[in-house]
Amino acid sequence: MCRHWNRSLKLTGKVLRLIVRPTVTRTMSSGVTGVEAGKRAAARAAVDNHIKTGQAVGIGSGSTIVFAVERIAERVKTENLQLQCVPTSFQAKQLIQENNLNLSSLETCPQLDVAIDGADEVDSQLNCIKGGGGCLTQEKIVASCAKEFIIIADYRKDTTDLGTYWTKGIPIEVVPMAYKPIQMRVTAELGGKADLRMANRKAGPVVTDNGNFILDWIAPAKTVNWESVNQQIKIIPGVLETGLFIKMARIAYFGNEDGSISTRTPPWLQSEGDR
Repeated sequence: MCRHWNRSLKLTGKVLRLIVRPTVTRTMSSGVTGVEAGKRAAARAAVDNHIKTGQAVGIGSGSTIVFAVERIAERVKTENLQLQCVPTSFQAKQLIQENNLNLSSLETCPQLDVAIDGADEVDSQLNCIKGGGGCLTQEKIVASCAKEFIIIADYRKDTTDLGTYWTKGIPIEVVPMAYKPIQMRVTAELGGKADLRMANRKAGPVVTDNGNFILDWIAPAKTVNWESVNQQIKIIPGVLETGLFIKMARIAYFGNEDGSISTRTPPWLQSEGDR
């Protein structure tokens, strides 16, 4: 049975700077340094601030999520938290099971209290590019089912405009039989270049958890209206989902190499709250 706890979080459009200085002992005992220290700091802060007993929690995919699940497992053990965890990918499912957390699904818990996930890049409006790991569709579905969608990332992913740091293109999950016409239509209507993502240790293209292909679309320079672009791509027959997460995240945690973190909430969220 899936229980839901109501909670509210007062957010503003300002950048909030939270400085967390780990002791030397903590840094040495964790064995985590550099960018990994930033990922760990962001993940642990988000879990500590947003995870409470009785929640249904969406578990994202990627390298930063490993630290979040690790922290959730610690709190479950020490605080006896009662959680239902819904994965966004096969990797997330494995993490949940390996850490002895309660594995659930959207069939059992169609409404989630919170979803925590990483990102390939986050702009000043908290719009995100996701899908570098190929899990964009399930990640977006889970995020859309959560009352709060929280991004955790290291400092490199924090940019002003999308496409600044992440230069590999916008992931687009497509039905295999339609990849070629979609590839041609995207480039004809929007410009840029759309490449079929090929596997590294397998002959042929990358195949998603849903059995589909991925096109990586490198947008033309100075693409500004990502919301419009996202909608234009999604109406093409055969497109399942894009890696553009527009106006979905409620807060983002960015971790630095020294273990400090900064958080940001989107300006549009404050505007919605004022209405």
